[in-house]
Amino acid sequence: DKGLLHLDRCFDYAVPAAMDAEAQPGVRVRVRFGAGERNGRREGGRLVNGFIVERCARSDFPGTLAPLAQVLSPEPVLRPPLLALCRAVADRYAGALADVVQLAVPPRHARAEQRPGRPAPPPPAPPEPGGWARYPGGEAFLAALAAGQAPRAVWTALPGPGWPHELATALATALASGRGALAVLPDGRAAARVDAALTALAGPGHHVLLTADAGPETRYRRWLAVSRGHIRCVVGTRAAMFAPVRDLALAALWDDGDAAHRDDRAPRPHAREVLALRAVEEQAALLLGGHALTAEAAQLVATGWARP
Repeated sequence: DKGLLHLDRCFDYAVPAAMDAEAQPGVRVRVRFGAGERNGRREGGRLVNGFIVERCARSDFPGTLAPLAQVLSPEPVLRPPLLALCRAVADRYAGALADVVQLAVPPRHARAEQRPGRPAPPPPAPPEPGGWARYPGGEAFLAALAAGQAPRAVWTALPGPGWPHELATALATALASGRGALAVLPDGRAAARVDAALTALAGPGHHVLLTADAGPETRYRRWLAVSRGHIRCVVGTRAAMFAPVRDLALAALWDDGDAAHRDDRAPRPHAREVLALRAVEEQAALLLGGHALTAEAAQLVATGWARP
C-alpha cells in the first residue's frame, strides 16, 4: 500500500499452510517489507499492509520467499475487475497503483464485514421514458440500454427540476435489464435528489447511497453490499466512481464541469475520465449530463465517441 513509483510492482510472498484458506486474491494482508541481509544476517523489515492480487504455484524470485505475516480479513475487497480499473487509472495518470487503490477501496470496519447481506432483489419493472421523450434520441438511448447495448451520450439537460427523475429513469432502465448501474454526483445534495427519485421509481432495496455523510462504517457496509453483488446500483459522490458494481450496464455523471469531480489526492483522477475508462473496459453505457456543455464533453461528441 505504498504509493512510491519505484515500488509500483507486485512482490512475492510465501503463503503459510495455516493461512491457505483465507489468503485468496483480493484480501488484505500484512507483510514484512524491506527485508534483506546485512553483515551476514537476515533482517526482517517493517510490517506493512497490502493486498493479494494472485496466487501462483511458484515464483521467479531466486531466493527464499518471506511468508505472509497475517491475513487481516478474508473479505476479497480488491477483486480482479476493480484491480484492473485501478491499474488503468494509474496508467492514464502516470501514477502509482497503490495510490489509486487507496482511493478505490475504503478503510476496513470489522463489524461491517461480519454482518450478513441479503441477496439481490429481482430487477424492477422497466420505467416509462418520462422526461426523456422531450429529447431527440432520448427514447432511443433508453431503448438501446434496455436491449443490453452500450450507448454513449452527452446529455444537455433542459432547464427545470426534472433532471433527477430523468437520471433515475436511465438508472432504472439499466436495472430492469438485470444489470448494474452507477451515478456520480458532485455533492451530497444532488446525490440525495437522485436517490429519492430512484427510490420512488424502482422501489427500495435496489441501490445504495455512497456519500461521506453516511459515516465510515455505514459507507463501508454499503460498499460491501455492492462488492458482494447484493446491490446492483450505486448513487454517490466522487469516490463512488470506483464502486465495484457487478455487470455494469450504465455509468452516469452529472455536471462533469464541477471541480468536485477531481480528486485532490495523487494521481488526481477525474470522475469523467474514470467512468469513460470503465465504459470501455466493462463494455458499459456512458451518460454525461448537465445543464451546461463542457469542452471535454463536446470533444467526445465531435470525435464521434459519444452521441448528443
